[in-house]
Amino acid sequence: MAPEHSGALPRVVITGIGPVTPIGTGVAAFGASLREGRSGVAPIRSFDASDLKVRIAAEVSDFAPERYMSAKAAKRMARFSQFAVAASHLALADAGLDRAGLDPDRVGVVVNTGGGGVNTILEEQELAARRGVGRASALFVPTMAPNMAACQVSIELGLRGPVIASVAACASSVTAFIDGAHLIQRGEAELVLAGGAEASISPLGVSALANMHALSRRNDEPARASRPFDKDRDGFVIGEGAAVCVLETLAAARARDARIYAEVLGGGRCADAYHISAPDPEGEGAARAMARALQAAQRPPTAVDYVCAHGTGTVLNDAAETNAIKQVFGEHAYRLAVSSPKSLTGHLMGAAGAVSVTATALALERQFLPPTINLDTPDPDCDLDYVACRSREAAVRVAFANGFGFGGQNAVVALARVDG
Repeated sequence: MAPEHSGALPRVVITGIGPVTPIGTGVAAFGASLREGRSGVAPIRSFDASDLKVRIAAEVSDFAPERYMSAKAAKRMARFSQFAVAASHLALADAGLDRAGLDPDRVGVVVNTGGGGVNTILEEQELAARRGVGRASALFVPTMAPNMAACQVSIELGLRGPVIASVAACASSVTAFIDGAHLIQRGEAELVLAGGAEASISPLGVSALANMHALSRRNDEPARASRPFDKDRDGFVIGEGAAVCVLETLAAARARDARIYAEVLGGGRCADAYHISAPDPEGEGAARAMARALQAAQRPPTAVDYVCAHGTGTVLNDAAETNAIKQVFGEHAYRLAVSSPKSLTGHLMGAAGAVSVTATALALERQFLPPTINLDTPDPDCDLDYVACRSREAAVRVAFANGFGFGGQNAVVALARVDG
């Protein structure tokens, strides 16, 4: 690690993680499922999907918002905001921090999303069709707005530092860690809650994505449906949930003897400028984002041990991402490990990047590689080490978490293990 010295930007580290995911809520449950390769994909339970082409999803099945907030507060939030508040509580607790001991003016929130309260919009539209728009809920606008997950975290926890909410499709919550680190390095905050939240599983959303041929149709074998990099992959599985991490300076973390999961070395962002939904087939944009992350991290390509891939399980994405990794890492691409947590969690859209960062932080701290489950038949076009089917112990020093979104938005964050 580069030494801290006068004039240098402060080093930013992750000291707490709060996952609310289809494979578990909290560090213990999420970490165990990640290591064991346990799928969170199942038949849809939140509505009747029997007439849909796709009837499977990765839902958060055991979520009770009243564990993390009052019933009154929960009623004033869309589900994605509830997830964000819960994840923030979990992250602070995991970091060993009591909000009463924090300076609220010096704590920032960066919680991003892809769809925000899209389900609230659909629900209110249905109600308006039945009873007239004149009886629209007074809470509709402040509930559905995409910035409300970040704002509700601020309100519920009494945090008065900068609050940022960005929408960058499926790259949204990778950017949260880049922006969160910048807030700390620029002196705008001493601590930041960074992550993403999403809850957009609905009949309309599932049907629209199915008609795009973006979703897997393995309705009869849901646990085997999400299969990134496999020759027989047929699309992603839509998921929901949130993940939030505590960011603070290395100096502050060491001063309070905090557990440190990983250091945020920096990130890279760019655009494909290619298509509204398809990636550049050569992976040129993804490669530029990874190259920029390497530059920001001030590391050579050979220093990277692991890439937590975007890895959605679509034919185009997985091949393009593989191409991008080869462009950036050259021959070293065949020596590093690549895997996709989406094989377990499904695709959490705007929250997917935060889940990837959380998984990568655990990989660095616990020295193991999360698996890509369901990779039974290797695709000749995807010929890297994807940690097929089972996790494994490994020395992981530097890792990337990738996030690529509709519209061609690309974001990559570089993380590193901190010893001592």
